[in-house]
Amino acid sequence: MFNEFSIVVAFVAGLVSFLSPCVLPIIPGFLAYLAGSSLAESEGGKRREVFLNSVYFVVGFSLVFAILGVLLNTILSGVAYGAQAWMSRIGGVIIIIFGLYLAKLIKIPFLEREYKFSVKWRFKSRYLTSMLFGAAFAAGWTPCVGAVLGGILGLAASQPGSAFYLLFAYAVGLGIPFLIVGFFAGHASSLINKYAGGLRYVSIAFGILLIALGVLIFTQQLNLVANFGFLNNLVLSN
Repeated sequence: MFNEFSIVVAFVAGLVSFLSPCVLPIIPGFLAYLAGSSLAESEGGKRREVFLNSVYFVVGFSLVFAILGVLLNTILSGVAYGAQAWMSRIGGVIIIIFGLYLAKLIKIPFLEREYKFSVKWRFKSRYLTSMLFGAAFAAGWTPCVGAVLGGILGLAASQPGSAFYLLFAYAVGLGIPFLIVGFFAGHASSLINKYAGGLRYVSIAFGILLIALGVLIFTQQLNLVANFGFLNNLVLSN
């Protein structure tokens, strides 16, 4: 069942993934590097190149998420209703576990491994290179981002009919700030470094949200959120 609250959560998850302290500080320099420039050059004439490479980078990981959403929708939507109820419970448990990890209440060893971007080869087209690295970015996650994405995949598994929309919303939430930073790469770097210390609190807050969401999904009560929104709109209209 399509749930607007879940779509909003998926979009926010994309923003949280971008704001991850494991990822955000390296993004401006990485995008400039893909465009064949430095951060200093990206403030001037190279800004257009950095932005265009950012666009192709976003297209790369968005395609991966779109394909994943279609596959989940196709594979899971045909599962019998009874099995879908169990899938919701399993998805709820997965979401709770990732929420506990983001809230710093538990540790998940395989998510603790550090991932760093490395460019070992390039195509003649920088845009194609950027798009392929965007696709690789969707598969090679840092510890913080892996937990957020895992929570959204658990949410998609619990709502297979909405899997494509959930992952698309996640890609949009992740992609929009990428484009903004790509356009202001040089200035964004100093701004990010200034506020980097507070980024961990964003992950903790979202972890708490995931725990609550996981409990609602496990208990089959997610519709209460949608009903609350409907009742609120009804009161305001009267």
